[in-house]
Amino acid sequence: EIRFQLRFKNGNRRCKAAQVNLSRLGLIFSMAKLQSGNGVQWKDSRSQRGTVESLAEHENSSLGSDSELNGFANTEIQTDKYGFIGGAQQSTGEHDNIPPDVLRQREAKWLDMLTSWDKWMAKKHKKVKLRCQKGIPPSLRGRAWLYLSGGKVKKEQNQGKFQELDSQPGDPKWLDVIEKDLHRQFPFHEMFVARGGHGQQDLFRVLKAYTLHRPEEGYCQAQAPIAAVLLMHMPAEDAFWGLVQICEKYLPGYYSAGLEAIQLDGEILFALLKRVSPVAHRHLKKYKIDPILYMTEWFMCAFSRTLPWVSVLRMWDMFFCEGVKIIFRVGLVLLKCMLGSQEKLKACQGQYETMELLRSIEPRYMQEAFLVQEVIELAVSERDIEKEHLSQLRRWKETHGELHCKSPPRMHGAKAIMAAEPPSRQDLKQNPTIVVEVPQTSESKMEKGKKAKSKVEKKTDTKNTSPPLNPYLLPSDPALQSDNLAPSESQHLQEDTPPQGSNQSLSSSEHDTYL
Repeated sequence: EIRFQLRFKNGNRRCKAAQVNLSRLGLIFSMAKLQSGNGVQWKDSRSQRGTVESLAEHENSSLGSDSELNGFANTEIQTDKYGFIGGAQQSTGEHDNIPPDVLRQREAKWLDMLTSWDKWMAKKHKKVKLRCQKGIPPSLRGRAWLYLSGGKVKKEQNQGKFQELDSQPGDPKWLDVIEKDLHRQFPFHEMFVARGGHGQQDLFRVLKAYTLHRPEEGYCQAQAPIAAVLLMHMPAEDAFWGLVQICEKYLPGYYSAGLEAIQLDGEILFALLKRVSPVAHRHLKKYKIDPILYMTEWFMCAFSRTLPWVSVLRMWDMFFCEGVKIIFRVGLVLLKCMLGSQEKLKACQGQYETMELLRSIEPRYMQEAFLVQEVIELAVSERDIEKEHLSQLRRWKETHGELHCKSPPRMHGAKAIMAAEPPSRQDLKQNPTIVVEVPQTSESKMEKGKKAKSKVEKKTDTKNTSPPLNPYLLPSDPALQSDNLAPSESQHLQEDTPPQGSNQSLSSSEHDTYL
């Protein structure tokens, strides 16, 4: 007994010493588990000032690298392929490995679609939808999201707008709230792990720009994880326009004061649940569990803080293509799986027990293959959602009166957005991130002069018979190479251009979005 007490005291001393060392490294944080599955909430006595310059001070401090800022300098960090160094959303890589040859084929198909996006959306939208359901290749995901959401068109039509907003100081009332939320967004992702790191600086810029873009709406905390997910796949300017499209087209009114839109969608979800799973509907109604209690974070954050990361990406691929019905389907599938049988309901006889069950969804129901298949097969269309929306809107007016926040009509996916605002071919033109100019030698200049001369002679010979040039063809279009070039130049291009089906990684040669 005496030996046990001595060991216990020694153990206490060692624990206290370890705690002191940890506090010196800046690793004291609460291990309270979030419902979000986002890991932990970080506590730090240091506060950040209201500008990007103050964030940069942390990055340039004597503490050193991003990892050192959080005390990981002397430890080996295992980072998954999505950039997570820990937490509940870190991928184990067991079920998300796609064979390289299949991935290269998908990349080639998506590159072809992005080259002539308007034609694919007008004539082959079902094929685009099917490829989104299969999953967008990681190297092209950011670019594809921007095209699907219409953010690419918005960016081209508002050149310099983000830079203008970024240069303005912003409203201090929103800046203070934004700064407090920065370190809460995916704290176990390498992009946001460091206070004042490049990820948090870009997140601050995007959220601040949105408050200036929509001052009447301001900032809502649920916008931060949405913007953070976008920043993981694209630069700050692209992420800003992606956020604008989500807030204005996909989920209008979700982030406005009063949260009336999210309350309406909660009632729509509950009404659809009656058809999908009557057992779950009766149980929630019996214990008077309002939808706003369990679906707010699901919908407002688009499940980015709830599902495993692989499943999040697959859901977002379909969400950008098909619209909010994907969010409804995911919610209905989870409710059906967790509350859809009498056996499962035996363990949650009460409001508290039911809420705890919905806060800790079984991993097998959130697993990528299972969830994607269930979502695709669930028969809930945009027509069903709009029909129920009108019904719930009438009930809302009877009980609450008119809506205080008038939101624009919701767009159900990429096709509806493109139909509402038809883009020009110039708006959809791909601009490479990096342009490499090869210096020309004297011999190449002479060859170019000869080819230009032969090209002029060819045009003078056939000016009465040649068809007019198509102004909408891109330089990469085969028709441009074959119809509008001299035979010698066309042959030269074919010899120098690598084949489309090359085994070389397409992601590196196509200048991917975020480097």
